[in-house]
Amino acid sequence: MFDPALEGYFGHADHMAAMDVCVGIIEANAAKVDGIKLSLLDKDKEIALRARLPEGVRMYTGDDFNYPELIAGDGRQHSDALLGIFDPIAPAASAALSALAEGRLAEFHEVFEPTVPLSRHVFRAPTRFYKTGVVFMAYLNGHQDHFVMVGRRAAERPLADPSR
Repeated sequence: MFDPALEGYFGHADHMAAMDVCVGIIEANAAKVDGIKLSLLDKDKEIALRARLPEGVRMYTGDDFNYPELIAGDGRQHSDALLGIFDPIAPAASAALSALAEGRLAEFHEVFEPTVPLSRHVFRAPTRFYKTGVVFMAYLNGHQDHFVMVGRRAAERPLADPSR
């Protein structure tokens, strides 16, 4: 989703077959692997892969659609966060992660849930142009006085969604 040129990166178009290859590489090198960062944007696939990782290998979620559930975990495992949306929502992310670290799960979800629609919008297809949304949010939040990106990247997203 982030780079169409990576289709079949692990030798398979099928995600589950690619997952087998990925897990095999990690298992063969587990002592050298801290973790893996994926942006599948499919929580069930991430949870399935996370469950297969060798002990001590971390899952760094890049799922900007389902991050509250993946970070909170299922009581046995969780995904650590390495998310593009954390830049535009830094104050909320800080508050939510602090609440989680202090065991206040309801507050964690209360803070994060309203941020998910923004994240799904910023990372909508074509997902590889998400940086446009991140930079636009920086402009709207007063962190920069212009909306200009190197290489005319600001123009890569349509101004309006014709399907709406």
